[in-house]
Amino acid sequence: MRHFDLCIIGSGSGNTIVDERFADLNIAMIDQGIGPDAVFGGTCLNVGCIPTKMFVLPADLANSPYEAARLGVDLTFNKADWPAIRDRIFGRIDPISAGGEEYRATAPNVTLYREHARFVGPGTVQVGDGQLTADRFVIAAGSRAVLPEIPGLDAVTAHTSDTVMRIDALPQSMIIIGGGFIAAEFAHIFSAFGVDVTVLLRSDRMLRHEDDDVSVRFTELMAERVRIEPHARIRRVDPGETGGVVVRTSHAGDLTADLLLVATGRRPNGDQLEVTAAGIDLDDQGQVIVDKYQRTTVDGVFALGDVCSPHQLKHVANHEARVVQHNLLHPDAMIESDHRFIPHAVFSDPQVAAVGITEAEAIERGIDYTAAVQDYGSVAYGWAMEDSRHFAKVIADRQTQQLLGAHIIGPQASSLIQPLIQAMSFGLPAHQMARGQYWIHPALPELVENALLSLKFDD
Repeated sequence: MRHFDLCIIGSGSGNTIVDERFADLNIAMIDQGIGPDAVFGGTCLNVGCIPTKMFVLPADLANSPYEAARLGVDLTFNKADWPAIRDRIFGRIDPISAGGEEYRATAPNVTLYREHARFVGPGTVQVGDGQLTADRFVIAAGSRAVLPEIPGLDAVTAHTSDTVMRIDALPQSMIIIGGGFIAAEFAHIFSAFGVDVTVLLRSDRMLRHEDDDVSVRFTELMAERVRIEPHARIRRVDPGETGGVVVRTSHAGDLTADLLLVATGRRPNGDQLEVTAAGIDLDDQGQVIVDKYQRTTVDGVFALGDVCSPHQLKHVANHEARVVQHNLLHPDAMIESDHRFIPHAVFSDPQVAAVGITEAEAIERGIDYTAAVQDYGSVAYGWAMEDSRHFAKVIADRQTQQLLGAHIIGPQASSLIQPLIQAMSFGLPAHQMARGQYWIHPALPELVENALLSLKFDD
């Protein structure tokens, strides 16, 4: 049985921990890989945020004739060359994945294991046919796409975000089960490329975790491009007579499509590692329990990213990896993770970005708050865009003027949110932020400025 100074399980953000400061340690890195091809490098690089956004950009271009027509420009969408789009994207990503694996495999102080790992006792991991032990562990094994329990689902080809981006050709039609950010992004991508998309929702609208005003507006706008079936009750799924799938519902009858995408969320991988065999506790959602230093319930074992965080976001995993890295190097001077103001964005059409609490959460918590909604069309650049559909919403404490939440739906939302994240992170009051700096005129960030000025505070 081989012993190591440090064992890292997972090659996503966990892979960023090891640098020259760890050169004197004997390190094991274990990664079974992700997706059908067991690629190296984690979810974001291979099947998550990076390839999806590389698909979103051409989808935005394919969807541009509609926006151009409102401005007097006649554009025509002819077709999307799916193989060319796909091969351009993975032609860049796959070499990065392979290069990362080769780099780790040839590092003099790192032993790379490309097999499934599971704990068999405290400080002991089964890897393939052998076992290893280590003084310290970092669990960064991520999460996996989950398939709901629907009768017949195992008898059809049900794609997830792990597989749908590598299909050989565009289908003529597809059904998406789910209404979260994965469903929202792929509904945009495939509908923009000319696919007839139907989205089946368990609830009444998409992006239910967003602020209610944003969620309602997003669903209305997406419904102009795809068929949305709210309160879908799926009885079973069957293969189609001539291919594809038949989704049998109790409210909308039988729905047929060439391709089925299941986008019902992801599950942390702690259970697959059998972490409880090492005494490591999981919470009710299956996440590895960690403290503010990213330490698990077992001394010497850290965790980061999707395997332990309810925020399944790459920027959160990267932050936690930096915290774990520091705490491994400086066990007597540990730092804490900062999870106060975690932003997120949905790269669909329209784009959505948010940070902090929603208005419903402010009400539920009994906070004395004030909120303001600012339409894109109320600022000069919004006039240029002829925008009448999108807005920014800000929420602040009525007494302190501190921002509590910000929610934007519309073009460039993921960029426009950044100054609001900064204000919240550094405690800058709303009106001080609005009046304490120049805002370029007539640029779109004036939307943020005017939203802040629209907040009403007690004098």
